[in-house]
Amino acid sequence: MGSEAIMHNGGCHCKRVRWKVRAPPSVVTWQCNCSDCSMRGNIHFVVPSSDFELDEDSRKFLTTYTFGTHTAKHIFCNVCGITSFYIPRSNPDGVAVTFRCVDRGTLKHVEIRQFDGQDWESEFDRTGISAFSKVDPKKSG
Repeated sequence: MGSEAIMHNGGCHCKRVRWKVRAPPSVVTWQCNCSDCSMRGNIHFVVPSSDFELDEDSRKFLTTYTFGTHTAKHIFCNVCGITSFYIPRSNPDGVAVTFRCVDRGTLKHVEIRQFDGQDWESEFDRTGISAFSKVDPKKSG
């Protein structure tokens, strides 16, 4: 959304899973109606995997669930059950961050876009969501 990226902190409800993500203070999020996202009520923004850093101590509290194509990695805390981030099918080279799991104070604006996960293939092409996990060459080293 045109803003300089800053560091956001976040994690799960019990705080055993903690991470940092580099993203602008204004983000585009996706509300998906696929079978998994609709049940969880998940709304996420996507970043390149290089912009996401999981705290090393958090790894022991993570469990991964996959289904269908097994491309998406639905990662959640094995203590409180919260999916604060995951690897989405649309962006296997990136990380989807649940925007409500970002600590308060750094996200200034959240635009929510709809993603029709029940018609995944046509929606993937229509939305251009795959571009959200690509590294901007102007911002990399």
